[in-house]
Amino acid sequence: MGHLDHAAFGWLTPVLSYAMACIGAALGLRCTMRALGASGRSRRNWLITAASAIGTGIWTMHFVAMLGFGVTGTDIRYDVPLTVLSLLVAMVVVCAGVFAVGYGADRTRALLIGGLTTGLGVASMHYLGMAAVRLHGEVTYDAVRVGLSVLIAVVAATAALWAALNIKSPIAVTLASLVMGLAVSSMHYTGMFAVRVHVTPSGEALPGATAMQFIFPLAVGLGSYLFLTSAFVALSPTTGERAASASAQQAENAQGLPGRQQARTV
Repeated sequence: MGHLDHAAFGWLTPVLSYAMACIGAALGLRCTMRALGASGRSRRNWLITAASAIGTGIWTMHFVAMLGFGVTGTDIRYDVPLTVLSLLVAMVVVCAGVFAVGYGADRTRALLIGGLTTGLGVASMHYLGMAAVRLHGEVTYDAVRVGLSVLIAVVAATAALWAALNIKSPIAVTLASLVMGLAVSSMHYTGMFAVRVHVTPSGEALPGATAMQFIFPLAVGLGSYLFLTSAFVALSPTTGERAASASAQQAENAQGLPGRQQARTV
């Protein structure tokens, strides 16, 4: 059995992947909070942004962590279509969970359905991403640890959606994001510790792309998307700020109306 290294670059990949998970969670929470204060098309757009942020953060966390994954006795490649599919699965399933919360009439039921859907989606993304791994040997899993990783994913997703419904202050959102990032990272490494690889030495070339050829550029691009979206959300006015601005504009118009009427009379 090949020796597995989950941190070939030391603490760099675990810390960086944790940061990506926290950023995605924070952005998703903020966007969901904006959505719950909006209506119509605006609510839909905020929920889509929230789902893309959470999905992107989770996927980026997973594959940044995978940059540090290695197995003695074999090279590692990644199947490109399956890797892209894992990203799409993360986006779509998280979107379903977020929309269940955003539009659910019964908050408790919506939270449970959304948490279960999103958690299973996160786990599916992880193991679909692992199915994209190509190496000289056979990959097997410890069933108990796999089940534990899925449970962590569901609990983490439910907690994230609960936080989006109940937490309002920026400090609380930050703390919730740090906890969520830890939960997502725990799910990933629990799943990784379930992996067993039986190496079969071979001189044949492996199909697929290396992590640096494909995973790293894509992770950098998605990470940039998270940072740019975070800046957009931070600079865009909240529902309360828009309401205050509209009230101020109405008051200004009302004050100017008597003056204009008097000028027309003269």
